Amino acid sequence: MALGITWSAEASAAVGSVNPQPWGGQPRAANTTEYSPWLTIGRDGLVTVRVTAPDLGNGVMTQQLMTVAEELYCDWNKLRAEYAPANRNFVEGHVYSKEIGYLTYFGRSTAPKRMEILLQVAASARERLMAAAARTWGVPRSELQVRDGVITHVSSRRKASFGELAETAATIQLDAEPTPKPHKDWWFLGKASPIKVQQPQIVTGKAVYGIDVTLPDMVYAALMQSPVQGGKLKSYDFEKVRGMPGVLGVAVVDPTEPRPQVDPKLLPFPVGQSAPQSAIAVIAEHYWQARKALEAMPVQWDDGPGAQWKTQDQIDKALNSAIEQEGEKTEVSRGNALEALEKSARTVEAVYHAPFADHVTMEPLNGTALVTPERVDVWHPTQQAQQGHMIAAQETGVPPEKVFIHQTFVGGGFGRRAYGNDLRMVVAVAKKYPGRPVKVIWSREETMRQGRYRPIETVKLRAGLDSNGLPSAFHVRVAGSPGFYVRYLSDGPLSSGLVDNVQVESRVVPLHVMGGPYRGPGMNVNAFATETFIDECAVAAGVDPLEYRLKLFSKWPDPGWTQCLKEVATKAKWGRKLPVGWGQGIAIANWGMGGKPQAGVTLAAVVTVEVSKQGLVRVDSIDIALDPGRVGYPDGIVSQMEGGAIFALNSALNERLTVQDGRIVEGNYHEYPMLRIADAPRRINVHFGGVSGHERMAEIGESPMGAVPPALGNAIFAATGKRLRSMPFRMHDLSWS
Repeated sequence: MALGITWSAEASAAVGSVNPQPWGGQPRAANTTEYSPWLTIGRDGLVTVRVTAPDLGNGVMTQQLMTVAEELYCDWNKLRAEYAPANRNFVEGHVYSKEIGYLTYFGRSTAPKRMEILLQVAASARERLMAAAARTWGVPRSELQVRDGVITHVSSRRKASFGELAETAATIQLDAEPTPKPHKDWWFLGKASPIKVQQPQIVTGKAVYGIDVTLPDMVYAALMQSPVQGGKLKSYDFEKVRGMPGVLGVAVVDPTEPRPQVDPKLLPFPVGQSAPQSAIAVIAEHYWQARKALEAMPVQWDDGPGAQWKTQDQIDKALNSAIEQEGEKTEVSRGNALEALEKSARTVEAVYHAPFADHVTMEPLNGTALVTPERVDVWHPTQQAQQGHMIAAQETGVPPEKVFIHQTFVGGGFGRRAYGNDLRMVVAVAKKYPGRPVKVIWSREETMRQGRYRPIETVKLRAGLDSNGLPSAFHVRVAGSPGFYVRYLSDGPLSSGLVDNVQVESRVVPLHVMGGPYRGPGMNVNAFATETFIDECAVAAGVDPLEYRLKLFSKWPDPGWTQCLKEVATKAKWGRKLPVGWGQGIAIANWGMGGKPQAGVTLAAVVTVEVSKQGLVRVDSIDIALDPGRVGYPDGIVSQMEGGAIFALNSALNERLTVQDGRIVEGNYHEYPMLRIADAPRRINVHFGGVSGHERMAEIGESPMGAVPPALGNAIFAATGKRLRSMPFRMHDLSWS
């Protein structure tokens, strides 16, 4: 049964005022009928879909509207999105998250349960509208057609819009809920490619990102956390800056301050991953006043145990030492890899390394909070509103039912804004200045030096090759900073059935620098190591890298792998004669497979490069073929592949954070180089010939991070003969003669 609720004008205005939407806070139309917590239809025919996945520029909002349009047959131009409040989710018994789980408020749109719910909600609403028309006109349902939000009685040519039928439709109980049609009959998903729904607001400047939030009586805070992560504030002298222009106060964040316990079941991520850090903030009428006062204020820190790490070289040596020891944990053990390696006539061994890397979101960390004893409101570019909701409640001690998270647009996420530690710091500062909205802004330097980085990692791979040159034994030792991922070493195809004798061991090096998810977490480093290593095995076997992979993955029970390899090789003209100093590299990886065939997104890439004799790298083109199972939003996929390829190129070529005296050294773009427009490839070609048609529709945004970096490194090897086993590549001498 669908319960219909009609909003009064007063209620609509109230909801619009406390929960403004990031595209301008249009108040909900009066007399809007709610068909479920996910869908409303107004008298004006406007269809509002409550989306829970924040759009990070990746098109998930558009994808969710497309999913509804597939079954509702509404007018696309009368569809709009509204973020589903995390507060409502909590108050109404997890009405959004109870079926989807922690992915509910995550920036992804094609999770199977989410799609199932949206398709069902749309189909159920459509059939009630059809039944309402049939009742109104006294005609059989079978004589009605629906298109673009209008229902037509074919023989009499009578027509009615969704808006005209909405209230009647909400009172109808069906004998049985309709079954959404099978994907082979989809008419919109996989075929239409509308522009992203937020683009008009972005290009006109109307889109509201976190840093754009402006509220009456708002003040600003500039934040400084312990320069050595995990350190503590020793002392400060606010009196030295109290008289500076605009300065209103100071706020100290003490991580030892008692905070209420949170039921772990209410948090998508463990609360420890969003723990507060020792910090101080100056509050002023304007941000620049706050920042200059913070810079002028005498502050002393106790660096804590992190100060023992004096140099980056000291950290690198600790990881190199760790991979020469037996692992603390055995992740995979099948057959007898060590014995098989001893008996192998030919072995290949190599060590790979990836440094700390920052997300470098275009929008620096920020947020605005208004804290009172009775209520907390937070306006924030979060990646996980459900996590942020509970963190804000814990930090203030205000009951969750009185905490409201107002989702804004997100100026880049890539995993940095998922845990909610940045939102916690906003609330921790604002609660020290209650009663007025406080906008807290990290400087670019503070954002970069207080990241939750891609963990540093070193991987040692060994393989014993059989008479055909293919691996018959595979041994891995991996070491990294706390929170590093073994994903794709432990559940990639080599460890999941392609090789009979496998052992994967891991060891954590107890560093103080905090890690977190970075686009394609784990896979982004481990696929680089694995696919570079496979290239080295191909060279050792004297086999073309493409042919080697086709032989290797022909044994994997998922045809998408070889389909993607053949597709990308054909489209990139693999093996063609290139000028001296040019090279092509190939790689293939999968995001989300979890050790299983026909799962996740398989992506193959061919990178074509030119390397000058002086060692300057110019990426000419990137060709990508992918298999997510099915395609829902073709233009959205192309956009994600292009953006993901650029992100992956920058990660491989440029990104590296270093530690000195426990502190992160790099703080801005002059120290942490990023790709400029002139560095972009001449072409990025996305090919759909590898799509298998399997029933899954897997999330695609992370997938370019696996294959593009090793394909680039393999291409540079083909051009120069120099094998790259550590990122970033800019640290290597690539000159040749």
